[in-house]
Amino acid sequence: MASRDLSMLGYRRIVMLLVALVIVPTALMLAAGAVLLILGEAKVNLLMGILIIALSGASVTGVILVWVFVRREANLSRLQSDFVSKVSHELRTPLTSIRLFTETLALRRGDTAAEDKCIEGLAKESVRLQELIDRLLDWGRMESGHREFRLTPVDARRVVEDAADAFAPVGERRRTELTVDLPSDPAMIRADRAALLDALFNLLTNAHKYGGDPPRIRVTVTSTPQAVRIAVSDDGPGIAPAEHQRIFQKFYRVDDRLSREREGSGLGLAIVNHVVRAHRGHVELDSAPGEGSTFTLVLPRHTEEGEDD
Repeated sequence: MASRDLSMLGYRRIVMLLVALVIVPTALMLAAGAVLLILGEAKVNLLMGILIIALSGASVTGVILVWVFVRREANLSRLQSDFVSKVSHELRTPLTSIRLFTETLALRRGDTAAEDKCIEGLAKESVRLQELIDRLLDWGRMESGHREFRLTPVDARRVVEDAADAFAPVGERRRTELTVDLPSDPAMIRADRAALLDALFNLLTNAHKYGGDPPRIRVTVTSTPQAVRIAVSDDGPGIAPAEHQRIFQKFYRVDDRLSREREGSGLGLAIVNHVVRAHRGHVELDSAPGEGSTFTLVLPRHTEEGEDD
């Protein structure tokens, strides 16, 4: 039996024990107290009725608190089980590739072509494994509140240019067509440059993975007196409206079959959402099946006086 089933079974047993040993006797005591209050004529009966009702109220409060804590622990156990399962799956893929390349090298010593191909594959899978571990560690720091964001005035245009430069080697893998549309005037925001750069890079790699063949990506920066908007659009299959909120959850993938074909940790959009919220902004999604997707980072504009509008 799976660990999740075991945790849910334990949770159900605790609830059944609470019902049998606490809730039912408390309900009987409450009924007895009400009867004594209504029918009792002596002061003793009145006092006993009040005491029974008070005890019943305290018992009910305790049961509710225990139920809340037990349910929270059950949810935490489920989340931990999901985390271990999904992380194990993501780590297994590059590790399996590394093992296969190593075995091939051992079996085909002296074959220069095979050796070159295996070395290239080992380098690629090692980088992939390192990126996955870094992303998991980064998300862990965010979840625990240990990730600090140092906000300084930056020009959003420069951050977009740096993200496009960092993405260029990745885009060459599928002959990605990347178009960047920047305004002529500065688009100043207060941001942690490294964190925002990572968020944009995540959006670009996401568009690269799920875009068309070849992918066509467009990055647009627009600004108003109140906000700066950075939009990343792709020509992919699009996302159904019912999935628009769920895709920002950690490890969530819209299509499990597609997620097996496309490498990734399922944390990219969760990290993007976390970073943007830390910048007092939000993420907008415009997408529908067959129409591609546009993710827009909406960030408060930084004024020349050093205050955000």
